[in-house]
Amino acid sequence: MLGQQPTYAQTRDQFAWDIPQHYNIGVDICDRHAAQRPEAIAIIDVAEDGSTRQCSFEALRQSSNRLANALGEISAKGDRIGVLLPQSIETAQAHIAITKSARIALPLFTLFGPDALLHRLRDSGASVVITNADGVAKIAQIRDQLPDLRHVICVDPAPAPVLDFATICAAQSAEFAFTPTLAEDPAILIYTSGTTGNPKGALHAHRVLLGHLPGVEMSHDFFPQPGDRIWTPADWAWIGGLLDVMMPALHHGVTVVACRFRKFSAQAAFDLMRAQKIRNAFLPPTALKMMRLWPEAETQRLDLRSVASGGETLGKELIAWGQRVFGCTINEFYGQTECNMIVSSCAALEPAEPGVMGFAVPGHTLAILDEETGTQAEPGAEGAIAVLAPDPVMFLRYWNNPEATAAKFLSVGDQRWLLTGDKGRVTPSGRIAFIGRDDDVIGSSGYRIGPAEIEDCLLTHPAVHLAGVVGKPDPVRGSIVAAYIQLSQGFTPSPELADEIALHVKDKLAAYEFPRVVRFIEVMPATTTGKIIRAQLRALAQEEADNDQQ
Repeated sequence: MLGQQPTYAQTRDQFAWDIPQHYNIGVDICDRHAAQRPEAIAIIDVAEDGSTRQCSFEALRQSSNRLANALGEISAKGDRIGVLLPQSIETAQAHIAITKSARIALPLFTLFGPDALLHRLRDSGASVVITNADGVAKIAQIRDQLPDLRHVICVDPAPAPVLDFATICAAQSAEFAFTPTLAEDPAILIYTSGTTGNPKGALHAHRVLLGHLPGVEMSHDFFPQPGDRIWTPADWAWIGGLLDVMMPALHHGVTVVACRFRKFSAQAAFDLMRAQKIRNAFLPPTALKMMRLWPEAETQRLDLRSVASGGETLGKELIAWGQRVFGCTINEFYGQTECNMIVSSCAALEPAEPGVMGFAVPGHTLAILDEETGTQAEPGAEGAIAVLAPDPVMFLRYWNNPEATAAKFLSVGDQRWLLTGDKGRVTPSGRIAFIGRDDDVIGSSGYRIGPAEIEDCLLTHPAVHLAGVVGKPDPVRGSIVAAYIQLSQGFTPSPELADEIALHVKDKLAAYEFPRVVRFIEVMPATTTGKIIRAQLRALAQEEADNDQQ
């Protein structure tokens, strides 16, 4: 654990990694506590109607053991097992069973459409998917295109050949013959968006959870403390929900509240945190902005000890609002799927510096590199945010993509740096300030959205000849997806066609990826080799955003 010292510098200097040779995520976050505190509550699962189910660490151990035994009969070690479920007890059970049995967990977002699922399941070669009735229906549409997928397990009633979750677990023993895994063995495959090609799978080792812990502890003012109980609206299919909240909390024996609203609202978030006595919350910037807009926000009475947020830089006014409403300072953190929780602020150590992400988390070595020379930039100068390898939180590689893996790293002398693809600078206080992204990934509502996947989907609509996708600045979401369309011959621009094209993406990909803005242009700006010049499209989007505010 990260030991609190009087200053950040002293806290950093006293920290040292302790990564054992053998380590397993599932055993760590479940079995260890079941042996010590069997009746302690691991998860409180809150339904939409407010009713709850509770699961102790011992119950979680037994149920995950049963599932691990079932997986042993239908899959092999190293197989990728998809988890297409919302926040729930079963989702935690699945991740624990998968990692405990030396399979590789493949988190999948429930709002993914068939096309988004198809790429991830086919590229990963997943052999099993654990899902619900909605997921079964989506997978049925693409099943004939997934030759590696042998079994679908459903937590809801479903017709054969779909396997019933409760039935296959009930047939198994509550004890599991665990074989120790290495800390370096692969455990989780999370797909991340980029600007070229389809989303890439970032493969993480079991040690990734240990690598997250200092950042989680720092962003929550030295988590855990007596009475802590944590919740996030972020889905557990994303690294922010899975490895910033659910798994670190269970590692520390802290109760996790599972509740993800079908549609987020400020009132629902406040009501949940009050009813469930939430002490710690990870609230993405968009959630914070929506909560701030609610007229009754400042009349709410909560008992929060810590609030963390990441994905966008928070301004002075939002931090001040958080101090009034939450009674604590929102700690900002920074990372990405390949190398997460590497920068954080910590109000328990140093006052917040609005507009600045924070300090390098103890245990992680960061630098701002001059992109031309590879040397460290002068203090205050802009450069590439880079992380020194090796690092426990750093991914192993991109799945089936050695070229992209090699491009992610830069060797300088005898040092090897992971390039985040983002630009930043070091402030006089020693913190790292985020400037912008090197690539074209769109940051919207806490999601990192790659334009390439959306552009590919747009091109499947008969009216679309060429498509370019960028982020349009938005005061609430940070950015929204804007699509610029050059129509095929025979089609005429209209508001109805724009809506039809947007819904086409929403149906095939995910709700958060569909373009909220569709604009028709005569000629797509492109290089001589045909590459879309997104800088020109971003200029159009910025101009439109500026006009919206006038």
